[in-house]
Amino acid sequence: MNTEVTNAGVDASLNINPTLHFSALGLAQPILRAIADAGYTTPTPIQAKAIPLVLNGGDLLAGAQTGTGKTAGFTLPLLHLLHTKHQQAQAGKPRCLILTPTRELAAQVEESVKTYGKYLHLTSMVMFGGVNINPQTARLRKPLDILVATPGRLLDHVAQKNIDLSGVEFLVLDEADRMLDMGFVRDIKRILALLPKHRQNLLFSATFSNEIKALADSLLHNPGFVEVARRNTASEMVTQTVHLVKQANKTSLISYLIKTNDWKQVLIFTRTKHGANRLAEKLGKDGIPAAAIHGNKSQGARTKALADFKAGNIPVLVATDIAARGLDIDQLPQVVNFELPNMPEDYVHRIGRTGRAGASGAAVSLVDTEEMKYLKDIEKLIKREIPKVEVEGFVPPVRQEAEAPRPPKPQQQRRPQGAQQKTTQGQAQKQGQPKPKGNGKPLSEAARHQAKPQKPQFAPKGQVHHSGNRGR
Repeated sequence: MNTEVTNAGVDASLNINPTLHFSALGLAQPILRAIADAGYTTPTPIQAKAIPLVLNGGDLLAGAQTGTGKTAGFTLPLLHLLHTKHQQAQAGKPRCLILTPTRELAAQVEESVKTYGKYLHLTSMVMFGGVNINPQTARLRKPLDILVATPGRLLDHVAQKNIDLSGVEFLVLDEADRMLDMGFVRDIKRILALLPKHRQNLLFSATFSNEIKALADSLLHNPGFVEVARRNTASEMVTQTVHLVKQANKTSLISYLIKTNDWKQVLIFTRTKHGANRLAEKLGKDGIPAAAIHGNKSQGARTKALADFKAGNIPVLVATDIAARGLDIDQLPQVVNFELPNMPEDYVHRIGRTGRAGASGAAVSLVDTEEMKYLKDIEKLIKREIPKVEVEGFVPPVRQEAEAPRPPKPQQQRRPQGAQQKTTQGQAQKQGQPKPKGNGKPLSEAARHQAKPQKPQFAPKGQVHHSGNRGR
């Protein structure tokens, strides 16, 4: 969310008044006070359209690119509704449930809840896997209004009878497309079965697949519909270019680009954890401080690396696709795809880390000849050809290091945490045999990360047809 935003790249049918202020949306004064403290005055298009619909009490299907301010689009009106319909909070029985696909996004959403609700007498907590469950269990023994959770860890608490979901009045599925991509559909259905039938449902998604349409059809009742920008498109505020380069020369080219352009803050995406570590080390040897974050890093290490990057202590953060969503970095100017992702949708989410909420940004992709198929898939998805640009002055080194192994082809992986698996399936995976997945798509790095336990080092402070089965 930004103090001033433009409507570039926004569906013209929204007709948002650029002079609209939050004070005109009908939010409670304590919320407006918190918004003012944060320095915000003008809502983004998704906020201006979604907030009144949520306040009216109906279900909502919202399509918005990452970086459009959608988190505030649902947290602000939900805080208002919980505040105006204030009830005594009960231990382990939340009134509002917000489901997110990843730990980073869950922590970010709960931070927004605390920021915008700091003058309200509402309580909240975040829960996700990979950390000690005991502090979460202890927190659930205290009154709770708003719960932000990943599906797997929530079901862990359900199994231990630590939580009662029968009092949920508001349900939010954030980044619903990513949750389905990560294999959470069964977990979501199990959670929905535990909720009361009469509740307000909000579904937010950056992309709309047939699976999302089916989920919306079963979940939402006469929903309002908001869409910002064309479906599955990259932000118009991001300048995209491609540099054609051999895999063996990519590291040298990255160093050259950073030094020549004097980039002060750049987020680089690789397709493998090993590749992220190797690139960060090589940049360090070239005199460019860099850190890597991926699924093998502890939550504490990832949090520190991200904090150092945001503070400007290190100019380069190298990440796998676990960071493609959930990273909220104000005014990030530059994103680089060291390798193109296997799934074209992930390209949209990667470059969505820049050009956020009306700011401009640039995304550069380094493409080897063997990645041209991925590039064609991306261009087909975003319905545009990405310009191929030569890098002036770059001379590949005569003596090259041994070429890094090419990123492996995507393989089926374990289901996310909380899903039941048979021992034989786990053994088959260890032997390299792919495990079948419902939609036939490979799991992303984020899904593999979600399934892997980690040390407890982080304690985060058109209209859709409906079936009428709201509680299923």
